[in-house]
Amino acid sequence: MLLLCGLAAALGACGEPAPRKTGGVGTARPGDRVTSAASVPVGSGVLVDMPGNAQLLVVQPQSGEFRAFNPACPHVGSLVNPPAGGVITCPLHGSAFDPSSGAVRKGPATSGLTEVAISVSGQDLLLS
Repeated sequence: MLLLCGLAAALGACGEPAPRKTGGVGTARPGDRVTSAASVPVGSGVLVDMPGNAQLLVVQPQSGEFRAFNPACPHVGSLVNPPAGGVITCPLHGSAFDPSSGAVRKGPATSGLTEVAISVSGQDLLLS
């Protein structure tokens, strides 16, 4: 009993858990830097932390071609993983999406990922 109370007290001392990240641009505005182009691997992508506790999925399906998506799966809102093996997958229920377009390839999601407009400026990717 004492051990459990001590553990509970220790965990309580850690403070509140970090809020869960949401998909999208958060509080970023057009023209804000998203990430460097060099940080996005060809044929894959990265989840980028955005202001306002949000994340954006940035992919580079082919060399020099960049796309960004809100990584919230349209099925129930879980954040998808960056592309692996040519597909973006939701870890919760297995929905699969095309990394070039965000289109749904396999459900249970019935719609694709929402694209977020970005542009290349020098070595950076910016919100459009």
